[in-house]
Amino acid sequence: MFAPPLMPAAALHLAEATPPVLASIVYLLLYSKRVRTLSREGRPVDGLRVASFVFGVALVTAVQLPPLDDLADEVLVAHMVQHIVIGDIASLFIVLGLTGPVIQPLLHMRATRPLRRLASPGAALVLWALDLYIWHVPFFYQLAINHDLVHALEHACMLWFGALLWLALIGPLPKPAWFSGWGALGYVILVRFGGAVLANVLIWSQTVFYPVYRSTDAARGLNPLSDQNLAGGVMMVEQSILTVLLLGWLFMRFAKQDEERQALLDLAQRQGIELSDERAARAARAGRAEGLRERLLAGAPVDEGEPGPTEGSPTRSPGTPTVPPRA
Repeated sequence: MFAPPLMPAAALHLAEATPPVLASIVYLLLYSKRVRTLSREGRPVDGLRVASFVFGVALVTAVQLPPLDDLADEVLVAHMVQHIVIGDIASLFIVLGLTGPVIQPLLHMRATRPLRRLASPGAALVLWALDLYIWHVPFFYQLAINHDLVHALEHACMLWFGALLWLALIGPLPKPAWFSGWGALGYVILVRFGGAVLANVLIWSQTVFYPVYRSTDAARGLNPLSDQNLAGGVMMVEQSILTVLLLGWLFMRFAKQDEERQALLDLAQRQGIELSDERAARAARAGRAEGLRERLLAGAPVDEGEPGPTEGSPTRSPGTPTVPPRA
């Protein structure tokens, strides 16, 4: 039987491919162990979340292996697509697979305890923007192309800081009170602006920023400047689509919260219990509408200051872990 020749080890870029493969195995093993633990405790993780996490990890691994990774090393627009998949799409699926109970052990470990602060909206946005722009500085970008280990680090940063960005927006960790309303909309707009600036620079610039692609572009009959402009265009289109989807999601979330607020007010009126509009809105924004509804149905008095977060305090969705203060 004919057997295809083995690919030379050098062509596999082992120094670049090995770290993400090993990291992905570790991610899956730790996630699987935690899911089994929660299942034994009677707190199973939804199957769709598990599938989302596994798909995200598989996706981030696949785009860092040949043949996709080889093409990314030779064509700038392919490298941009690779970064988009790693930093925006795969990281999103990974975060969608996380719940409060799943990440709870991380918040109790000294090494990973800062995750709570790093995934706050302000910190996550700044770290994501710094990561995006630093790695697109010509020196660092070309350093990654020429050195496999640096390239692996670049991709790891894209994944980690992309995940932080999503954790701050849709993750299970507590959110500050100001972020429950229009703050999330401002967050999405700032992310869109941050990506759009870089995309426009790549689209309209008449200077080739990454000469490392000159020879490989020429071998494929591509103009290096056109390759760079196209890479910026791909980034702009992806950012636009993502922004529209996020704005649609925010609109639906706002609409759901308003429906929950009105339903709580109507129930309180039927039960003859005084409930302010502000109190009902706070419960809806904080994901505590169901708890307040049960209290109203039980005829229990509603403490105006108890369930909803005060100004500047974090909101917490159901299932979000609490972390004891450090000694």
